[in-house]
Amino acid sequence: MDQRIPRARWIAVWCFAVLWILLIVARLSYLQLYRYSDYLSRAEHQQQHMVEVNPERGTIYDRRGRELAVSIPMDDLVADPGDVKDAAMVARLLSRVIEMPAEEIEKKLDDAQEIFPLARKLTPEQAARVADLNLKGVYTQKENHRVYPQHDLAAHVLGFVDVDEHGLGGIELSLDKMIRGRPGHILVQSDARRRWFDRSEMPGLPGTPVTLTIDETIQYIAEKELARAITETHAQNGVIVVQDPNSGELLAVANWPEFDPNDPGKFPDEKRIDRAVASAYEPGSTFKVITLGGAIEDGVVKPADMIDCQMGSIVVAGRLIHDHKPFGVISVQHVLEVSSDVGAIKVALRQGEPRFYQTIRRFHFGELTGIELPGENRGLFRRMEDWTPSSIGSLAMGQEISVTPIQMVSAISAIANGGTVYRPRVVKSMGTRSGVLENVSYQKPVSTEGFDADTSASVREMMEGVILNEHGTGKTARINGYTAGGKSGTAQKIDPTTGRYSKNEYVASFTGFAPLNEPAVTILVALDSPVGAHLGGEVAGPVFKRVAEQVLPYLDVAHDVPPGTGRADEITPAKASRKPTEKVLLDATKHESDATSAPGGARFPAAPQTTGNTTTVEFGGDAGIAVPSFTGETVRSVTEACLKLGLTPILIGNGVAVEQVPEAGARVVRGGRVTVRFERSSTGGILGNGSGSPTGNVPGRIPGTAAGAATGPAAGPTN
Repeated sequence: MDQRIPRARWIAVWCFAVLWILLIVARLSYLQLYRYSDYLSRAEHQQQHMVEVNPERGTIYDRRGRELAVSIPMDDLVADPGDVKDAAMVARLLSRVIEMPAEEIEKKLDDAQEIFPLARKLTPEQAARVADLNLKGVYTQKENHRVYPQHDLAAHVLGFVDVDEHGLGGIELSLDKMIRGRPGHILVQSDARRRWFDRSEMPGLPGTPVTLTIDETIQYIAEKELARAITETHAQNGVIVVQDPNSGELLAVANWPEFDPNDPGKFPDEKRIDRAVASAYEPGSTFKVITLGGAIEDGVVKPADMIDCQMGSIVVAGRLIHDHKPFGVISVQHVLEVSSDVGAIKVALRQGEPRFYQTIRRFHFGELTGIELPGENRGLFRRMEDWTPSSIGSLAMGQEISVTPIQMVSAISAIANGGTVYRPRVVKSMGTRSGVLENVSYQKPVSTEGFDADTSASVREMMEGVILNEHGTGKTARINGYTAGGKSGTAQKIDPTTGRYSKNEYVASFTGFAPLNEPAVTILVALDSPVGAHLGGEVAGPVFKRVAEQVLPYLDVAHDVPPGTGRADEITPAKASRKPTEKVLLDATKHESDATSAPGGARFPAAPQTTGNTTTVEFGGDAGIAVPSFTGETVRSVTEACLKLGLTPILIGNGVAVEQVPEAGARVVRGGRVTVRFERSSTGGILGNGSGSPTGNVPGRIPGTAAGAATGPAAGPTN
């Protein structure tokens, strides 16, 4: 037998073995050197499970350090489907504890591929019952969950979170990155049968606490009174905003409908809308404060100037506009007090489109305020080049512009504080130090100038008359023991089906401040679509009164009038320093025996007393400035001449001057009033119908002159 055959076989076996070893080494080298990370991650994925633990969200406090939103550890029910052998039996037992249908639990267990939370925020009783069941693959785990201890209080400001503790509304959303913190993790080791044998925890980083400008007590007052107003008026929704006019800080933001952020899923989206920042509406007559204030700022009118309201109608660019009731010749102050649309329009026409546009822009209408709340609506205010010929008339009475409650209350606050428009704020500070709140400002208030101090003072005095005077539209808002200024508004809503103003749906509002001379709060009340009574002074004014009468004593604001009167007739400093203004008869057909009546029922000084060749009219001081003759002059030239001499012009009608009181040559003190009547033609005055009257104090003419004109509505706006 050839001995070379076994040797050859051995060589073949050895070669094969070496080749096999080389292949194994190559494969292992490939797996260890090139596929190591891939197989390591796959092994870790099979053997390790990372469970994210919600971080402790930063506590939200009110301005006095009271907790409005907190995070507390609560038990979650967690299931490991790999350890659950009988899903139907487990589902049947758990359904009795967590109040979830057994079919839903079983489906979740069958579909899941890894550990998952089956139920969150178990009560201590539920957690104990789960432990007693001792079910394999089902256990409880502590996690931080958001809780709102005051339930629906300030819910729209605070917002809410989802099941994973991410902010979904209000401050919880806008500051979510800072409030949420960094989540923690639990690393679980398991064997091939997915049985746990080790775990390690990586703690998260708590979120940053936030202190709001909201005061819990004032918020409660506002929400309580808003709920009462909704019950009384059957309005669809409503808003009350309370602001500190001296800083822009919001003390309360109440919304209706309300919701509980502890369980936001039970409430529809429309109930979770923060209407104070997200809903815009036409302000209506409350906007006349801006209209008249801008004209006073630009020197176009003064509060005592007379405006012919033309018995309740005016035509602007072919559009006929009616007042809510007929008014004759009344002062600018009374235009605001009685809320005359015609009067406001005529003042805006005097000011002109460019200056009126700039007035509105100074208060940042149509712009975002920058408040720290999500979903802010900028409102609507068109560029002047987009105005129609009648837009100035609409804007003067609060139409063709939409505002949010936050924008409107900030504008009124600017008038209250002397002219500074502050950016509204709801966040006061952020951060803690050893569990103690730091007084660290979140953002400095941004401010711009609205009106100057003198104009603001004049408008505040006019707004006081809205509340104080018996014919004022806001007399129902008179506060017991405090002076106040305010303005009512009743804005027609747009009918979505016709695109026209509705005849039976309104936004009734009232906004004002108190006390008059040192305002501590500005309050806005807006009620959407009240049923029955719908005028702002009727339904929103009393709400303003009730809120103010509770908030001012809470803030330790001293009474500035005797409690029980609600009037400032005797001791208000504003009254003491106020220049006398003419009284006005609002009904053009009503006359008083102690005064001489002029067009529309306006009361002027008695006929001048003549001594020799000099006529002197007493206006509260010695004669000083000689009154020139204005006969034949235009409205503009008379206005310029009076202002240059230091006189106060009171202008009636259009065209050229035909009468004046006092007469040319009379001497009056600086600041004294000179009343001038204008006519378009010699045959009939602007207030007349073309006929004349030879003598006497006839309605339609200035008393004490030789000729007059019959009464009638004006045919056009005052220049």
